Amino acid sequence: MGYGADMTLTRRLARPMLASTFVFGGIQALKNTPALAEASKPVNDEIRDLTEKVAPQVHLPEDDQTLVRINAGVHIVAGLGLATGRAPRLCALALAATVVPTTVAGHPFWQEKDKDARTRQMTHFYKNVSMLGGLILAALDTEGRPGEDWRTTHAVGTATEGAKKLGRQATKAAKNVTP
Repeated sequence: MGYGADMTLTRRLARPMLASTFVFGGIQALKNTPALAEASKPVNDEIRDLTEKVAPQVHLPEDDQTLVRINAGVHIVAGLGLATGRAPRLCALALAATVVPTTVAGHPFWQEKDKDARTRQMTHFYKNVSMLGGLILAALDTEGRPGEDWRTTHAVGTATEGAKKLGRQATKAAKNVTP
Protein backbone atom coordinates (compact mmCIF):
# COMPACT_ATOMS: atom_id res chain seq x y z
CA MET A 1 0.00 0.00 0.00
CA GLY A 2 1.58 3.28 -1.11
CA TYR A 3 1.55 6.64 0.58
CA GLY A 4 -1.45 7.82 -1.46
CA ALA A 5 -3.54 4.78 -0.51
CA ASP A 6 -2.69 5.26 3.17
CA MET A 7 -3.79 8.88 3.06
CA THR A 8 -7.00 7.97 1.27
CA LEU A 9 -7.75 5.43 3.98
CA THR A 10 -6.87 8.00 6.63
CA ARG A 11 -9.25 10.53 5.08
CA ARG A 12 -12.02 7.92 4.83
CA LEU A 13 -11.67 7.23 8.53
CA ALA A 14 -10.87 10.72 9.83
CA ARG A 15 -13.57 12.70 8.05
CA PRO A 16 -16.51 10.75 9.50
CA MET A 17 -14.86 10.87 12.92
CA LEU A 18 -14.55 14.65 12.73
CA ALA A 19 -18.04 15.05 11.27
CA SER A 20 -19.79 12.81 13.81
CA THR A 21 -19.90 15.41 16.56
CA PHE A 22 -21.50 17.94 14.22
CA VAL A 23 -24.17 15.56 12.93
CA PHE A 24 -25.00 14.41 16.46
CA GLY A 25 -24.93 17.99 17.79
CA GLY A 26 -27.15 19.20 14.96
CA ILE A 27 -29.74 16.53 15.70
CA GLN A 28 -29.63 17.35 19.41
CA ALA A 29 -30.03 21.07 18.63
CA LEU A 30 -33.19 20.35 16.64
CA LYS A 31 -34.55 18.36 19.59
CA ASN A 32 -33.68 21.10 22.10
CA THR A 33 -34.22 24.24 20.03
CA PRO A 34 -36.07 26.37 22.65
CA ALA A 35 -33.43 25.91 25.37
CA LEU A 36 -30.56 26.49 22.95
CA ALA A 37 -32.27 29.57 21.52
CA GLU A 38 -32.45 31.09 24.98
CA ALA A 39 -28.79 30.27 25.74
CA SER A 40 -27.59 31.58 22.38
CA LYS A 41 -29.57 34.84 22.44
CA PRO A 42 -26.66 37.09 23.54
CA VAL A 43 -24.37 35.67 20.84
CA ASN A 44 -27.13 35.80 18.22
CA ASP A 45 -27.74 39.47 19.05
CA GLU A 46 -24.03 40.23 18.61
CA ILE A 47 -23.96 38.35 15.31
CA ARG A 48 -26.99 40.28 14.07
CA ASP A 49 -25.38 43.61 15.06
CA LEU A 50 -22.09 42.71 13.40
CA THR A 51 -23.82 41.48 10.25
CA GLU A 52 -25.84 44.69 10.05
CA LYS A 53 -22.63 46.76 10.22
CA VAL A 54 -20.49 44.63 7.91
CA ALA A 55 -23.06 43.33 5.43
CA PRO A 56 -26.28 45.36 5.72
CA GLN A 57 -27.74 43.60 2.68
CA VAL A 58 -27.79 40.31 4.64
CA HIS A 59 -30.85 39.96 6.84
CA LEU A 60 -30.62 37.36 9.59
CA PRO A 61 -33.80 36.08 11.19
CA GLU A 62 -34.81 37.89 14.38
CA ASP A 63 -36.12 34.67 15.89
CA ASP A 64 -33.38 32.90 17.86
CA GLN A 65 -35.03 29.51 17.38
CA THR A 66 -34.75 29.96 13.62
CA LEU A 67 -31.04 30.72 13.93
CA VAL A 68 -30.55 27.61 16.08
CA ARG A 69 -32.37 25.52 13.46
CA ILE A 70 -30.28 27.00 10.63
CA ASN A 71 -27.09 26.26 12.56
CA ALA A 72 -28.32 22.72 13.27
CA GLY A 73 -29.10 22.25 9.58
CA VAL A 74 -25.61 23.38 8.60
CA HIS A 75 -24.13 20.97 11.15
CA ILE A 76 -26.17 18.04 9.85
CA VAL A 77 -25.84 18.68 6.10
CA ALA A 78 -22.19 19.78 6.12
CA GLY A 79 -21.34 17.06 8.64
CA LEU A 80 -22.84 14.39 6.39
CA GLY A 81 -21.08 15.91 3.38
CA LEU A 82 -17.73 15.83 5.18
CA ALA A 83 -18.33 12.30 6.45
CA THR A 84 -19.17 10.96 3.00
CA GLY A 85 -16.52 12.93 1.12
CA ARG A 86 -19.02 15.07 -0.80
CA ALA A 87 -17.40 18.50 -1.21
CA PRO A 88 -15.35 17.88 1.94
CA ARG A 89 -13.40 21.14 1.77
CA LEU A 90 -16.55 23.24 1.42
CA CYS A 91 -18.31 21.28 4.16
CA ALA A 92 -15.34 21.66 6.50
CA LEU A 93 -15.30 25.39 5.81
CA ALA A 94 -19.04 25.69 6.52
CA LEU A 95 -18.64 23.80 9.79
CA ALA A 96 -15.62 25.90 10.78
CA ALA A 97 -17.68 29.06 10.27
CA THR A 98 -20.25 27.78 12.78
CA VAL A 99 -17.81 26.60 15.45
CA VAL A 100 -16.91 30.01 16.89
CA PRO A 101 -20.45 31.28 17.59
CA THR A 102 -21.56 27.81 18.72
CA THR A 103 -18.61 27.59 21.12
CA VAL A 104 -19.04 31.08 22.50
CA ALA A 105 -22.77 30.52 23.05
CA GLY A 106 -22.48 26.97 24.36
CA HIS A 107 -19.38 27.12 26.56
CA PRO A 108 -18.94 30.59 28.10
CA PHE A 109 -16.53 29.46 30.81
CA TRP A 110 -15.65 33.09 31.62
CA GLN A 111 -19.16 33.54 33.04
CA GLU A 112 -18.97 30.58 35.43
CA LYS A 113 -18.47 31.34 39.13
CA ASP A 114 -18.25 27.72 40.27
CA LYS A 115 -14.74 26.30 39.77
CA ASP A 116 -15.92 22.83 38.67
CA ALA A 117 -18.48 24.23 36.23
CA ARG A 118 -15.86 26.59 34.86
CA THR A 119 -13.42 23.70 34.35
CA ARG A 120 -16.09 21.65 32.53
CA GLN A 121 -16.95 24.57 30.26
CA MET A 122 -13.25 25.22 29.56
CA THR A 123 -12.78 21.57 28.62
CA HIS A 124 -15.64 21.75 26.10
CA PHE A 125 -14.46 25.14 24.86
CA TYR A 126 -10.95 23.84 24.11
CA LYS A 127 -12.30 20.64 22.56
CA ASN A 128 -14.19 22.86 20.14
CA VAL A 129 -11.03 24.85 19.46
CA SER A 130 -9.32 21.54 18.64
CA MET A 131 -12.15 20.58 16.29
CA LEU A 132 -11.81 23.97 14.61
CA GLY A 133 -8.16 23.13 13.94
CA GLY A 134 -9.18 19.81 12.39
CA LEU A 135 -11.77 21.53 10.24
CA ILE A 136 -9.22 24.06 9.02
CA LEU A 137 -6.90 21.21 8.03
CA ALA A 138 -9.77 19.44 6.27
CA ALA A 139 -10.76 22.65 4.47
CA LEU A 140 -7.20 23.08 3.19
CA ASP A 141 -6.66 19.42 2.28
CA THR A 142 -6.10 19.07 -1.47
CA GLU A 143 -5.97 15.26 -1.22
CA GLY A 144 -2.40 15.14 -2.45
CA ARG A 145 -3.11 17.22 -5.54
CA PRO A 146 -1.22 20.47 -5.92
CA GLY A 147 -3.10 23.47 -4.64
CA GLU A 148 -3.75 26.67 -6.56
CA ASP A 149 -0.72 28.40 -5.03
CA TRP A 150 1.63 25.66 -6.21
CA ARG A 151 0.04 25.49 -9.65
CA THR A 152 0.30 29.25 -10.13
CA THR A 153 3.88 29.44 -8.87
CA HIS A 154 4.86 26.43 -10.97
CA ALA A 155 3.23 27.90 -14.09
CA VAL A 156 5.00 31.24 -13.58
CA GLY A 157 8.33 29.44 -13.02
CA THR A 158 7.86 27.33 -16.15
CA ALA A 159 6.91 30.38 -18.22
CA THR A 160 9.92 32.32 -16.89
CA GLU A 161 12.30 29.47 -17.71
CA GLY A 162 10.77 29.17 -21.17
CA ALA A 163 11.19 32.89 -21.78
CA LYS A 164 14.82 32.76 -20.63
CA LYS A 165 15.51 29.80 -22.92
CA LEU A 166 13.95 31.62 -25.87
CA GLY A 167 16.04 34.68 -25.04
CA ARG A 168 19.24 32.61 -24.98
CA GLN A 169 18.32 30.97 -28.28
CA ALA A 170 17.55 34.35 -29.85
CA THR A 171 20.88 35.76 -28.61
CA LYS A 172 22.76 32.75 -29.98
CA ALA A 173 20.95 32.98 -33.32
CA ALA A 174 21.69 36.71 -33.53
CA LYS A 175 25.42 36.06 -33.00
CA ASN A 176 25.42 33.52 -35.82
CA VAL A 177 23.91 35.95 -38.30
CA THR A 178 26.61 37.62 -40.35
CA PRO A 179 25.94 41.13 -41.55
